[in-house]
Amino acid sequence: MDKEVHMQDTRNLPVEVRPDRTLRVKIIDACGLACSFCHNEGTPVATDNRDREPGRFTGTPGPSGRVSIYLKTNGAGFLPARIAADADFALALAAVRGSLPTNEVHFTGGEPTLHPDLPGLIAIARRLGLTVGLTSNGENGAAVMPDCAAAGLDRVNLSVFGTTPDELAAVQAPRLAHPTLAARKLAALDNTIEAATAHGIKVSANIVIPGRDHVERVLRIIERHGRTVTVRMLVSLEDDGASLDAMQEVVDRLGGVPERRIVTAGASDQRVRYRLPDGRTLYAKSIRPVRLPSTCASCRFNNPDDCQEGYYGIRMYRAQDGPFMIGVCIQRMDLCQPLGQFVMSQTCREVSAFREDETARLMRLHHIPTAAK
Repeated sequence: MDKEVHMQDTRNLPVEVRPDRTLRVKIIDACGLACSFCHNEGTPVATDNRDREPGRFTGTPGPSGRVSIYLKTNGAGFLPARIAADADFALALAAVRGSLPTNEVHFTGGEPTLHPDLPGLIAIARRLGLTVGLTSNGENGAAVMPDCAAAGLDRVNLSVFGTTPDELAAVQAPRLAHPTLAARKLAALDNTIEAATAHGIKVSANIVIPGRDHVERVLRIIERHGRTVTVRMLVSLEDDGASLDAMQEVVDRLGGVPERRIVTAGASDQRVRYRLPDGRTLYAKSIRPVRLPSTCASCRFNNPDDCQEGYYGIRMYRAQDGPFMIGVCIQRMDLCQPLGQFVMSQTCREVSAFREDETARLMRLHHIPTAAK
């Protein structure tokens, strides 16, 4: 199924076009979970590959139990390092912002709340005038949310896998698939939500829904968390249509009414906003088949079956004992370039032009006045 096809017929909804101005930054590789579907931002699991050279990185779970699902074929050529909150990071952010219009930085991992100086990273980005968000599983959020809020954190997207220890354990590697440990992780998630909302940080719950056998789980998550946070259902990257069908069933069961389509111009992200009968909001996020005109044209994954994320935007990494790196695809980590090379590259110019061209195209397509851009 074409991932651009939305649930129901939402083509006549009002459309909001948001130009892509976001930089995703992998700030740490460590994580206390070992989810079976993790892409780990395309990089090897550092702790399992410390003694391996590029080309010999393992794409199967090592001692940590963690995986990076694209590693066997993505050509990753470096191990990710933890990014320090220092002048080098500030200069790297400024270099990206100077080469591409950027108004937001989004921290990822691994698990960002395990970073020993997450507030320091947030403060650096804020001093550069950037809005800051992060994606987290919530395992250490309660401890750091107060300082993150003080540093200027705007929002946190919490990945939620279940409401019971058995549900969380079911998607973990055997080493971590223990209900007692899962119960502690779920309690930590609840504490993170409470701490973030108490300190004025906007909170979203992200739920990947692979198929109809996950519908009941998702409904329980929405019931448990949907009154305090904004819930966003996410299509599975390995979707064959089952994920979209499952999201439609959730919407139908809840009586959701579609209100608006939100499209990120220059990236593959899109979502539909639904209003539930009790006034709550629910989002269904899916993937548009977006490609960079030149970079993606000859890619071996450039077909509807193999390209799972499309062009999602740019990502920053720090290579161990090496430079900051910029990537444009987690399925093609061999396309990563050192930051200094990227800002002078044709790829950077291509991304900049593509963002602007697609914004203009979508505005015309949906008859949106230019002043609304």
